[in-house]
Amino acid sequence: MTLRIEQFPCLNDNYGYLIRDEASGQVACVDTPDADAIATQLDRLGWTLDVILNTHWHPDHAGGNAALQARYGAVIYGPQEVTRIAPLDHAVGAGDEVRVGETRLQVIDVGGHTLQHIAYYDSADRAAFVGDSIFPLGCGRMFEGDPVQMWSGLSRIAALPDETRLYCAHEYTASNARFALSVDDAPALKTRAEAVFAARERGEWTVPSTVGEEKATNPFLRAPRLADRFGLAGHPDPEVFLAVRTAKDNFKG
Repeated sequence: MTLRIEQFPCLNDNYGYLIRDEASGQVACVDTPDADAIATQLDRLGWTLDVILNTHWHPDHAGGNAALQARYGAVIYGPQEVTRIAPLDHAVGAGDEVRVGETRLQVIDVGGHTLQHIAYYDSADRAAFVGDSIFPLGCGRMFEGDPVQMWSGLSRIAALPDETRLYCAHEYTASNARFALSVDDAPALKTRAEAVFAARERGEWTVPSTVGEEKATNPFLRAPRLADRFGLAGHPDPEVFLAVRTAKDNFKG
């Protein structure tokens, strides 16, 4: 592997990520949920910050841009929407490539949670930084996009190699598992949910997961297979996805 990934909890349920290209020593953070927490981790590791990679504009993802740029002089990449709340040096979108040293990160359109939400994919290391687009056993709320857009973005993630590790921004897996069990009875889901509950009882992280795990157990990626349960057999996949997303929005378990 050429990319070292340092993951750490911050805020209430966020994860922060520092990534270091081992060939060059360049360091990036993926999103800026908490500038102080990120600076603490950089100090602990003896690193400086060269690049900031935003996935979308929400404050728990771009709110630390200004402070970190002022302290380290980092160059900021992200979707244009970031400028709603924070500084941005280079607007990027689907098909673009961002480099951290010798590590090449492909930009993938995963809009839906916000209109311009993006993910960063390192094909060499099989790692994707997906923000709030997909979570273990879940996906982001559809705040700005429509079902076609969000389903398309999730489908792009599902098209990545199964071994790709998905580094998302929040620890939501236990609540996602409870919802998933309410709409899907796949044996693999039951096994995974039990492991998730046990891990959280031990205080362990459930992030990252892999594309293969999500394809097998995530009810949002499995939405077409759940069409009968929602009385939508034969309906378009985005319509079934919307039914699953709406059920999750209203779930009280």
